[in-house]
Parts: sequence; structure tokens; C-alpha cells
Amino acid sequence: MKTIPSALRVHLDSGTTTLAWCWRITRADGTAFGFTDHDRVLSFDGTEFEPESGLTASEIRSGADLSVDAQDAAGALRSDRISESDILDGRWDNAEVELWRVNWQATNQRVLMRRGAIGQIRRGRHAFLAEIRSMSHILGQTVGRTFQASCDAALGDPRCGVDLEDPAFRGSGTVIDSLRDRAFIASGLGGFAAGWFRFGTLVWSSGANAGRRAEVLAHDRSVGITVITLLEAPIRPIGAGDRFTICAGCDKRIATCARKFGNVVNFRGFPHIPGQDAILRYASQDGGHDGGVL
Repeated sequence: MKTIPSALRVHLDSGTTTLAWCWRITRADGTAFGFTDHDRVLSFDGTEFEPESGLTASEIRSGADLSVDAQDAAGALRSDRISESDILDGRWDNAEVELWRVNWQATNQRVLMRRGAIGQIRRGRHAFLAEIRSMSHILGQTVGRTFQASCDAALGDPRCGVDLEDPAFRGSGTVIDSLRDRAFIASGLGGFAAGWFRFGTLVWSSGANAGRRAEVLAHDRSVGITVITLLEAPIRPIGAGDRFTICAGCDKRIATCARKFGNVVNFRGFPHIPGQDAILRYASQDGGHDGGVL
């Protein structure tokens, strides 16, 4: 239940209202933005809510169960505050959103309608549509450990303990030539065996994608030529001369943990749990049914 300030309640009861929607959006980098569907700038709580963004809201969809409530916010790609480049770079992904109903003649008369986060963003040539998810979307995320044969730690995190700053697990390279939108020939990685960086991470240090992180799908080496294939094509084209750093990858198997990293003591999987083959086994007539392990 929402508590409506007494002054706003009086305004609502008057029959003639001057209401507007205001959004405060805080990105993961801590930058806060204010937007409103009113025709002039509104200000409260240290935030200026600007109308120039062209941000408009759809109806709020909500239910009595624990399903994720949602609302859509549509806007035009005409402002430096909401640029296509920032959307492509993922700077607005999962940004925190506050949605306010405000009396634009007296902004101290307002009520917080909901909190949420930006979900899927669909882009067109001149506009975008952002889904605003309610806080219940957090309930759909996996919490805790997963009982599985493979490791559930991220390579290099505190649970794993592998030092990815070790030169044995880290390299630097330069793009010589682009083969496809997500594959390229690289120099500077000749000291590493083929497949060493498979499932690893790459961070661009120069070029159009500088600062972006990518997952490595394949690391091939033949006749002295190193080819890196990324899991997804970068937002902007890969260019000759682009520099990057790359870290070794892990396929989460205990054999790899032992052979490649010497880190079995920190392996976070359960390699000895029964698999589907054990579930599908059945008694046969070949004898030896003594209650022992099959």
C-alpha cells in the first residue's frame, strides 16, 4: 500500500489535477538522469527532470502473484543523454529506475509509484523502447550454488583463486586483419598453445571497442598464425591495429583445473555425482548381483 502525502491527496480530490510522470534512472556507473513527460524542466531531490528526451510511458502492468510486473518507456534517440552509442555499449542495462507521479505545479507533492530496473531495450532507427521491470524480477535469479559436476566458480574470482595477472594466463595482442565480424588474425600470442584462451575473456584496449569485454569462443593456431574467434560480434567493427588483453579460459572440468591451472584444491564442482548413465542402468541376467557397486 502506498502512502500519499496529504497535500497531494487534497490535490487529487480537487477534481482538476496537474500531474506528470518523472523517471529517475541511475546507471551502473553511478550516473543519475531525470526525465519527465511534462513540457518543462521539473526538479526535486537534487535531480533535474528534463522533457527534451521525449520519454513517454505505457500503462503499468501488475498482478497479485509474484510474476514480474512491467512497464514500457519509449523515447527518441535525439538527445546526448540517451544516445544510440550508450545503448549499444550496455550502459543502460539493468539501470535502477524510480517512477514518480508528481504535481508539476508543486513538486513536493509527489508519490513514488514503483522501483525497478531496465530490462530489454529494443531499438529502431530513430527511437527505442525500454522495458522497466519491477523488483520481483530478482526472484527469478539463481541464488546459491548449483549441484553439478562442473565448477560453478568464475575463473579468477576469490572462490577460484587463480591469479589471472600471472603471465602464464594472460597475454596482449594486436589485430592484424579481420576475417569475419567476430574473428580476426592476431599477433603477440605466439607463445601460447592453441586453445589456451578458449572460453577466456578479451578486453579491447584501443580501437572503436576500447573498454569493452568479450568472451572467446575459439583460439586456433596454424603455421604460425593465431586466429581468435569471439562468442559474439563486437558492437563496432574490429579494425587492424586494435590492441587487446586476453585471459586464459576454463571449461569448468576438474581435469582442466588440474592440468592447466593446478588448482584442484579450489575446484567448486561435484565431479563424482551420479550422471544420467547411472539413472538409466537396470538389472541384467549376467550374474554378480551381490549388492556391490555396478
